[in-house]
Amino acid sequence: MTTTHDTDLSAGAAVRLVAGREISTRLRSKPFLWTTLALVAAVVLAGVVAGLVGNREPDPQVVGVVADASDVADPLVATAQAAGVPVEVRDVADTAEGEDLVTSGDVDVLVTGVDPELAVVVQDDVPEPLQPVLASLAQQVALAGAVTDLGGDPAEVASQVAGATPSVTTLGSPPQVDGAQIIAGYLAGILLFIGLMTAGQLVAQGVVEEKTSRVVELLLATVRPWHLMAGKVLGIGIIGLAQVALVVLAGGGTAWAFGLLDTTTLDLGATAAWALVWFVIGFLMYALLLAALAALVSRQEDVGSVISPVLFVMGIPYVLAISVTPWDPDNALVTALSFVPFCAPMIMPVRVALGAVETWEILLAAGLSLALVPFLVWFAGRVYANAVLHSGGRMKLTDALRGTPTAV
Repeated sequence: MTTTHDTDLSAGAAVRLVAGREISTRLRSKPFLWTTLALVAAVVLAGVVAGLVGNREPDPQVVGVVADASDVADPLVATAQAAGVPVEVRDVADTAEGEDLVTSGDVDVLVTGVDPELAVVVQDDVPEPLQPVLASLAQQVALAGAVTDLGGDPAEVASQVAGATPSVTTLGSPPQVDGAQIIAGYLAGILLFIGLMTAGQLVAQGVVEEKTSRVVELLLATVRPWHLMAGKVLGIGIIGLAQVALVVLAGGGTAWAFGLLDTTTLDLGATAAWALVWFVIGFLMYALLLAALAALVSRQEDVGSVISPVLFVMGIPYVLAISVTPWDPDNALVTALSFVPFCAPMIMPVRVALGAVETWEILLAAGLSLALVPFLVWFAGRVYANAVLHSGGRMKLTDALRGTPTAV
């Protein structure tokens, strides 16, 4: 079928016209707006929860010390610090007063004596965080008694014992991945998968909607088939990129506001920038392929059957990206697939967040994916041009490739 194009529009103007139509249509779509709002809210909520939980310090254990056992206060604090247990020492005049404080719950443990052994009073049982602290302190008290018998200074010895730590020699390279990197890797993988799948399906559904409503016949009277396809991909791509950028900005802003990046090695700027770059690359590849395949059918209920193989291929690297990569970013399979087109947009951003790749590796993977784009443009343009005006049953891909283009 040959289509006559009665238009003075240049190629660029035609593509921009179609892209603008797609952008305005999607911006007025309530499902798209609600999806965007839900993604932003989910990321912000996750950041708020992480900030509140991460910044909340455990309540200190209150230990009362009677006057006769006051010498144990400093070793107690030092031992607790070494064990990572926050402790608040409270001076108590005598045992009777201390027992009243234990009964009322104002004091968790009362130290009543250190001679000849450490003696404590509790309401029911020693709090779990203090169990190793008091066990170590009891050993120090026993040691101090032995040192006294030998004529030494027990206070000095107790202080040295409480602060003693082992000298550790590491033969292997310690892992450099921290919690913030793992969370960022998860979010990058999930966000890109959702963004690419959503935008790709919008392209496929849009192609079939125009065929079903016969709008495509009117459009092709004004623009060429490749103008229509390119404008649709460009418009939805801009909308998808804006959606992903908004979610990334919301997540980064929340993390900054709650100080989640203060003690992490995560390079948030590089992670966010590369996530957006990989969205663009991934969208180009998947959207071109999905647009071509969607043109083969004329009914919305048939879209799933033609694009399901592509969505299945998309799911494989996604599963690896969120199940293996965060814990083993240098895994041989993960490393190899992070350079493979159609897999790289899912896996490489996660490895970037984890700090597991060099810049040249990212550029190489991006170059390999972009090198495939010209072929996809040719493939999608030929299939789309030959199939977009086809109505009725599903058109075979081989027929679309062999057919005569409709005045591309």
